[in-house]
Amino acid sequence: MKTAIFCRVSSKEQEDTGYSLPAQEKFLRDYAEKQGLEVAKVFAISESAAGKTQRKVFIEMVAYVRKHDIPTIIVETTDRLTRNFADVPMIDLWITENETHQVHLAKEGCILHNTSRSHEWFMWRVKVATAEYYVRLLSENVKKGQKEKIAQGWLPTKPPNGYKTIGETGHKIHVIDEDTAPFVRKMFELYLTGNYSTKRLSKKMYAEGMRSQLGHKLPHSRIHSLLREPFYIGKIKWNDELFEGKHQPLITVEQFNKVQAMLTSRTTPKYRKHNFLFRGLIKCAGCHNSITFEIAKGQYIYGHCNHYHECPQTTWVKEDEVESQLISGFENLRIKNARITDWLRKALKESHKDEVEYHNDTMGELNTRYEAVQKRMDRLYDDKLDEKITPEFYNRKFKQYSEEKDEITGSIKKHANASTGFLNLGMSIYELSQRAKEIYLEAKSKDMIDEQRSLIRFVFGSLTVDEGKLSYTYSKTFKLLSEAVIETNGPKVEKIDDLENGKFELTKNPDDSTQKDALLPLRPIWLPREDSNL
Repeated sequence: MKTAIFCRVSSKEQEDTGYSLPAQEKFLRDYAEKQGLEVAKVFAISESAAGKTQRKVFIEMVAYVRKHDIPTIIVETTDRLTRNFADVPMIDLWITENETHQVHLAKEGCILHNTSRSHEWFMWRVKVATAEYYVRLLSENVKKGQKEKIAQGWLPTKPPNGYKTIGETGHKIHVIDEDTAPFVRKMFELYLTGNYSTKRLSKKMYAEGMRSQLGHKLPHSRIHSLLREPFYIGKIKWNDELFEGKHQPLITVEQFNKVQAMLTSRTTPKYRKHNFLFRGLIKCAGCHNSITFEIAKGQYIYGHCNHYHECPQTTWVKEDEVESQLISGFENLRIKNARITDWLRKALKESHKDEVEYHNDTMGELNTRYEAVQKRMDRLYDDKLDEKITPEFYNRKFKQYSEEKDEITGSIKKHANASTGFLNLGMSIYELSQRAKEIYLEAKSKDMIDEQRSLIRFVFGSLTVDEGKLSYTYSKTFKLLSEAVIETNGPKVEKIDDLENGKFELTKNPDDSTQKDALLPLRPIWLPREDSNL
């Protein structure tokens, strides 16, 4: 007579300390041999398996003995076979539908069959109930431990990519993993460029070196989940609730919020197979719709208006012709006078003094606001302990104050970063403007189309095509610089000794129409203003 064997390690500790599935299987095989039974198949469940997986194996076992007319199931004890009443009817039905069907509880010395006495059926159900109670008690204890961990500000499970777990059992915390965190930061930065869908970002991050714990490429669904993970800004999401975490944030709240807006935006770009250089960057001068680029004649890329609206423009223009016109826009940012370049550097350094004063005033105001909010939260907590307010009122106001505190903290960090980076930013923009053409052509030579597109977006505010001719305006960051370049590269500037006083000397006596513009000082262009981009 054939039999099926069902094994289960009842706890992770048993599995780790040697009471393994193979040991249990050997015990049951020996039992089967003594009973004169031939083992047809062994079904085994490890406690580390998920609940759904455990139940799936159990159902597979019942289906197997039915399909192959196997009359006997051997299991060590009741709680090894099942731990919930949902499985009891399945076993009961299988036993009672055929007089030859038996369940051998090897260690309990009991064989359950259709004609078993009433007290044996009663004990079977009592043992199932006991096993189920034990499982539920464990679950409750686990949940209590999880709540306590969250109350302490720590995630009670494994952290997402970019973090690692340190510490002893019961005192484990999550810290930034310096090996994997750069990939997460890069992932957010790339998505913020607007050049990537989650599917394309998955491929890009795999090429960059980002891997799953098993060394595989992260699917785009996982990339989407990580982009929505509030853990990266110091929050813990648990059962659809957000809690304050004590771990170090990996990205800024501002970055995270921008990504969330892009993920939910109805106007998020639809990504196609071909990643054309000017896709979505150029408008039609006739109707202001986007110029569409496509491959024509099997090899050339052309741009044209789709005429979604009435439009007089009919010309199809080659991509490389548009690109050659664009490159002149990079070249037009270069300052040709070396002495003016030196003066410009001095002007940037002097303008930094004004920025420092503004920064100090702003930081003082923000710190005052932060302290005021913290005091309100402290009083709120005291009122809750003294039962002066209801839990509902406490929760509502605590959420309000927490959001205000997060906003102020974000502003403080932003201003702190701006303070340390202001001078470098001004100089970096200047250096970029002088090497924009060189950087663009270098990216092109290496087929780095995403970098080319990013540079175009950064330098130019708008691009339009009218019957094959490209027109452009510079972005706010480079507009003031372009105006300064026009002045300094012009033939009117002969001496720059008086630039520190805001004067130019002219080669000729100008007429009234040109004198005003020719004598404008350049330095105010570089002084920081409320809407300055430096």
